[in-house]
Amino acid sequence: MADPERSTELLWGTGSRRGLSLERIVRAAIELADAEGLAAVSMRRVAERLGFTTMSLYRHVPGKSELVALMRDEVLGGPGGSGADHAGGWRAELEAWARDGLARYLRHPWLVESSEPRQVPGPNAVAGFERALAAASRAGLPPAQVVAVVTLVGGFVESAARQVVRTERTERRTGVGEEEWWGGRTSLFQHLDRYPTLSRIYREGGYDAPLDPFEFGLQRVLDGIEALIHDGTSDESRDETRCTVCGKPVAPAATGRPRDYCSRACRQRAYRMRKG
Repeated sequence: MADPERSTELLWGTGSRRGLSLERIVRAAIELADAEGLAAVSMRRVAERLGFTTMSLYRHVPGKSELVALMRDEVLGGPGGSGADHAGGWRAELEAWARDGLARYLRHPWLVESSEPRQVPGPNAVAGFERALAAASRAGLPPAQVVAVVTLVGGFVESAARQVVRTERTERRTGVGEEEWWGGRTSLFQHLDRYPTLSRIYREGGYDAPLDPFEFGLQRVLDGIEALIHDGTSDESRDETRCTVCGKPVAPAATGRPRDYCSRACRQRAYRMRKG
């Protein structure tokens, strides 16, 4: 795992980066990862690509973890919309941000392997986040929901990218496309007639013209955000002095979070409604 303090120095330029040398190292590492995958990137391989000794790289980058952090931020600053045109509103802006994100993953498939739970963001990563926050803010949502919306859309894009990258890698490795592979599973299909819903959907053409998973999913995610905006009944906007089930006044809690229900009966009713 990368040293977060050292990563911050390298990403944000608070330490000595020695000009072009670090840029050449990062660029060479990106080219290697694009061609052979992230596993192929090592300090030795990058040094060989540049025509230097491995030890010479360590004067600029402490190790592979920090190098990958630099690679990641470099490509996050690549081609993509600026988000400056607000004519289409928040939805068009978030949609453009999501499409730019998917395109970036497809240009650099190793990106799906480079993320970590605790990762110091660089200036390009923060700029992309800022762009999405600005777009979501124009929807008029409360601050916490703005962050949640950006996290939701970003998570969807990363998940969709993982699926696409995995499929493309499998096709390249085997030389067999998805449609061809599934078309050869006759022995499997002979067992599926015992599943009535699956069989009916198949007979009715559900698999004849599959919808694009990214396009379909992105629109449904944005539809959900739009419904939240129009509904206006978020947790942050509700009256916390009244029961969420019957509307009667709720006694304030002595400690902890506000109470949602005026009685145990309303709590049980809410539980049944959720289960239903």
